[in-house]
Amino acid sequence: MTAAVSCGCASTGGSGEGTAPGAPTGVSAQAGSATSVHVMWNAVAAGPEVSAYEVYRGARKVGEAPGSAHMLDVVRLTPSTAYVFTVRARDAGGRLGPRSREARATTPAAATADGSAPTVPGAVTGRAVGSRAVQLSWSPSTDDTRVVSYDVYQGGTKIHSVGGGQTATVVTGLRPHTRYAFTVRARDAADNVSPAGPPVRLTTASGADEGRDTAPADFRAASRLADGAYYLDLSWTPPRVDGVVTEYQVELDGRAATSLVWGGAPLRGTASYSFYAGREAGAGHRVRLRARLPDGTWGAFSAQRTVTTGESG
Repeated sequence: MTAAVSCGCASTGGSGEGTAPGAPTGVSAQAGSATSVHVMWNAVAAGPEVSAYEVYRGARKVGEAPGSAHMLDVVRLTPSTAYVFTVRARDAGGRLGPRSREARATTPAAATADGSAPTVPGAVTGRAVGSRAVQLSWSPSTDDTRVVSYDVYQGGTKIHSVGGGQTATVVTGLRPHTRYAFTVRARDAADNVSPAGPPVRLTTASGADEGRDTAPADFRAASRLADGAYYLDLSWTPPRVDGVVTEYQVELDGRAATSLVWGGAPLRGTASYSFYAGREAGAGHRVRLRARLPDGTWGAFSAQRTVTTGESG
């Protein structure tokens, strides 16, 4: 199942002077409780520097976050209600970029007279996955109704939220060779929040290594003959990071060959793409790819595969 389209041979950029920032990609919305929604987006990496992101509910602006952030909790919402959110980037000169694609979320019903918080998430563990990311996992909390979301804190600051059915995430956008303390709290529909367990203390690696868990996994490549020409069929699993991956760069024989940008909601399962490789049989190629992470930077490359046209792989 192919969900991406080619956008050329290299990532696009632009000079920031006199132009507004681009539209944020990868916008997603997750109900945090009966009265709140957690909105996330990918950093706008090209063009003028972003000073702030504005979040809209329909046509109304409901909040903003600094340019270094890519998440915001929208609060004081109505239970059992569907909402539509968009995000716009603003530069230091006040220029607003275009709206992002819409992200939809429905708040759950409010629990009647629910005064009990969920239990503390158990067995919270983590590990650094390179210089700018950590992987966290925990065992599920229990609640007298149900757990709607898990909030991840860095020190005393909430930095991320995932749905109540998720018990792991990769947090990106960290600094190299830096020690962090993370905790996880569970939240129910009535906005009751569990206590935090003991912090998980992790130190990111030195240098610019992105870490293998920011690389696409299960990468496969095979040759296919169609209408007298050979094509390379690629498939992979997106990296599991704290946001949505919308762009990939394919490297062929050591050089950037094409960039792929999703035209709609990106797949969270297996992704695939096929591109032209010429008419010559027996030509060998080396291919790998990497993802642009939600913080706007590139993750690690996948494993490299060698493919020969005319041979299955």
